[in-house]
Amino acid sequence: MKDNKANILLVEDEENLHETLRLNLEMEGYDVTSAFDGSEALRKVGNEYFDLIIMDIMLPELDGISVTESIRVNHNEVPILMLSAKNAGADKVLGLKKGADDYLTKPFNLEELLLRVGKLIDKNKKIQEKEGIGDAYDFGNNKIDFKAQDAITWSGQRVELSKKEAMLLKLLIENKGDVVTREKILQVVWGYNVYPTTRTIDNFILNFRKYFEEDSRNPRYFHSVRGVGYKYTD
Repeated sequence: MKDNKANILLVEDEENLHETLRLNLEMEGYDVTSAFDGSEALRKVGNEYFDLIIMDIMLPELDGISVTESIRVNHNEVPILMLSAKNAGADKVLGLKKGADDYLTKPFNLEELLLRVGKLIDKNKKIQEKEGIGDAYDFGNNKIDFKAQDAITWSGQRVELSKKEAMLLKLLIENKGDVVTREKILQVVWGYNVYPTTRTIDNFILNFRKYFEEDSRNPRYFHSVRGVGYKYTD
């Protein structure tokens, strides 16, 4: 069993196969969320962070290729393992072009699927892991002490930070220059089961500008990227 359970979205409309895959993934130590059509899959992707999506191509309402394309258009880089009864090379190429990371043709060997799942999740975790910044960080004339949960602002004011503020600051700074998606913030700062609204995260960013920006209306450090996420630049 894995110490830190990866969260997998299983998108498969054939009930017997779905239950077989779900059971085997759970036996491997994964948390599994189910979706049985493309629209349901997109709703769940919009509300929760996943470490991997297993996506059937032939789905009711919205096919797996279209769901994958929509996920990538929204700048979500979650690994996607595509399943298909189609054996044509063109279908495989299309799936990979639209953003799938791997592809298995039905019927497939269950052990091979589990190996591919493990490799995709491990690869994604290595990409996500950034070099830590330690307990303290300085930028401009601002100083943050993450351990003490306080900061000295550019104007010399001492500010107490909430635990969530300190966690979000650290996440943004560790990903300096990169957009951190709302889904990633949900995973790291709020956890899987509590989802704040975008307005809540926006209010945190507004607080950071008030604390750390000399001109909060023209921020240098903390940026919102509409429809995608948030970014720290130095």
